[in-house]
Amino acid sequence: MTPPCGGSARREECRCDGRRTSPASALPDPPARRRRGGGGQVSLDRLVGADRDRSGCDLGPLAGFTVAVTAERRREELAALLERRGARVVCAPVMRTAPLPDDAPLLAATRACLAEPLDIAVATTGIGFRSWMEAAEGWGLGEQLAARLASATLLTRGPKARGAVRAAGLTDAWSPASESSAEILDHLLARDIRGRRIAVQLNGEPLAEFVRALRDAGAEVIAVPVYRWALPEDVAAAQRLVGQVMARQVDAVTFTSAPAAVGLLLVSAHLGKKEALLDALRGDVVAACVGPVTAGPLTRYDVPTLQPSRARLAALVRTIVDHLPRRGRAVRVAGRLLEVRGHAVVIDGELTPLAPAPMGVLRALARRPGYVVPRAELLQSLPGRGVDGHALEMAVARLRAGLGDARLVRTVTKRGYRLACEPARRP
Repeated sequence: MTPPCGGSARREECRCDGRRTSPASALPDPPARRRRGGGGQVSLDRLVGADRDRSGCDLGPLAGFTVAVTAERRREELAALLERRGARVVCAPVMRTAPLPDDAPLLAATRACLAEPLDIAVATTGIGFRSWMEAAEGWGLGEQLAARLASATLLTRGPKARGAVRAAGLTDAWSPASESSAEILDHLLARDIRGRRIAVQLNGEPLAEFVRALRDAGAEVIAVPVYRWALPEDVAAAQRLVGQVMARQVDAVTFTSAPAAVGLLLVSAHLGKKEALLDALRGDVVAACVGPVTAGPLTRYDVPTLQPSRARLAALVRTIVDHLPRRGRAVRVAGRLLEVRGHAVVIDGELTPLAPAPMGVLRALARRPGYVVPRAELLQSLPGRGVDGHALEMAVARLRAGLGDARLVRTVTKRGYRLACEPARRP
């Protein structure tokens, strides 16, 4: 697995593509560097918004939090957006697009489209539509296919498919607001499609229910298989991510496609840890999905998901920026302000990363500031199995060292430990 990225406290950052960058790349872009991209497009950084922490400091709003990126495509872009807001990023692709083992089904579907005029064509993904056009070009059928599609009513599922259609010199007639195949199906079934010839570019899955519903309504449907979804060739990173989610070592997992959500569930099932993964996603770990279609495989397992109002990477990052800092816990201890975040504590505005064991102890103490937390309860906050009293003492010692002031954590003989502050209320 590519090593975790981000982390404002580190002097040198690592990116999800493995390249080393200077510390300045992890800092907020100065105003002079935020410029419009080519073609009048605004950079994703500007769309996401300010890099500053809510408190006004320069840590970045996601400093101290760990976010996992499961995407195969555009993962560097998403990781960079998160890193610039202070997050530590773990990249672990859980699905990949793979070519079909045999081009014969795609060639047969293409010839079927050319045999007679098409009434409607549905483009479900950008990569799929582009690959179809490229394959047709390789067979010497590119111009014929483009002409056939130009004479049909073209429907696109979302912006990526629309972009691919327009890049081919074609014009789409309609795209659903939800960017879902289900809304396209409803749109088609609301019309009389008996006898209509409809080509459906598949999105890596058979879309059996979609195709069956159209055929049941009397349409002649040509399913166009272009690629398939498969697990990564090296699943080690995905397997490690399952363990990190279960151990609550990541604060959020991002999903930009439904197959990615399916892939993580599949990897966890192969490890025999699916229920443990789901338990973490239903509780401490946020499942951040780019839209409702992406969230579908998780919502079927009653996993709550965080979604932006628009299915865009920039909107997804903004939603994470708005949500994760609210999960932090601030407490004033011995005159110092401690803000407990995912893998770090902010002490009077300075970020201090902590190892999992002392971090677990601090979280448990911060949940009941000023009150004694029994040793048995603190033992449960430590990662791993078979931990004992000595492991707890070591974790407390490391916590005190990390905080830089041993007086912030008090020992209560034969009972446990507490933060050195007056209890605000009864736990």
